[in-house]
Amino acid sequence: MLFAHVLKNRSAELSPAERHVLEATVSQVRTFDAGQIVVPQNVAVNVSTLLLEGFMTRHVDAPDGKRHLVAVHVPGDFVDLHAYALKKLDHDVGALTAVKVAIFPHAALERVQALDDRLTRRLWFMTLLDAAMHRHWIFRLASLNATERVAHFLCEMNARLLAIGASDGARFTLPMTQSDLGEVCGLTNVHVSRVLRDLRDAGLCQLRSSRVHLVDLKGLVARARFDPEYLYLNPRIAALARGVS
Repeated sequence: MLFAHVLKNRSAELSPAERHVLEATVSQVRTFDAGQIVVPQNVAVNVSTLLLEGFMTRHVDAPDGKRHLVAVHVPGDFVDLHAYALKKLDHDVGALTAVKVAIFPHAALERVQALDDRLTRRLWFMTLLDAAMHRHWIFRLASLNATERVAHFLCEMNARLLAIGASDGARFTLPMTQSDLGEVCGLTNVHVSRVLRDLRDAGLCQLRSSRVHLVDLKGLVARARFDPEYLYLNPRIAALARGVS
């Protein structure tokens, strides 16, 4: 099924019928190469984009030309559902890897809202989940030290990938450079390298060639002060995300 990852293993899941309605709402499926801008900021849009395969990012370009990464998206994420209401974005949406996306015309989403109250609430849930993750990205930068920030981000990505079956709780692919991790965590490349070495030496996790090995997930969760409640996972996946089998 095209949308098998959408709200998978969340507290609010889609029914097979709702997934079918979403599939029928798609106008086209497109692919983009790594590094391409999929939705540019400050450009009027009349469609929204759902990620089917690969990884995507949201980022803001500061006046000094520096890029600030403000979100990472995994398959099943509506990367710009908020564009339905805003009609343009205050940030770029880009392809971190080669990606496949589904395109939803806003006019079709209007029809969904008129015909299906429950599916409308599920779409609203996705925008609220997105906002919850943004709040915790702010918390991570404001309240955690360097090691906790990196550990927290790795725990979050593990939890989100567990939900879609892309992590087994011990290993997952994270196609991000140390510079990317620095943007997420507000750290320099050198500082990220030091933190990753400290996490490895502590026997908590290892990151090598875009592969994350969670040597001691429960210990990493404790080090990160990570609580997956904000991701609204079902109880089974939430327990796995905490390192509880």
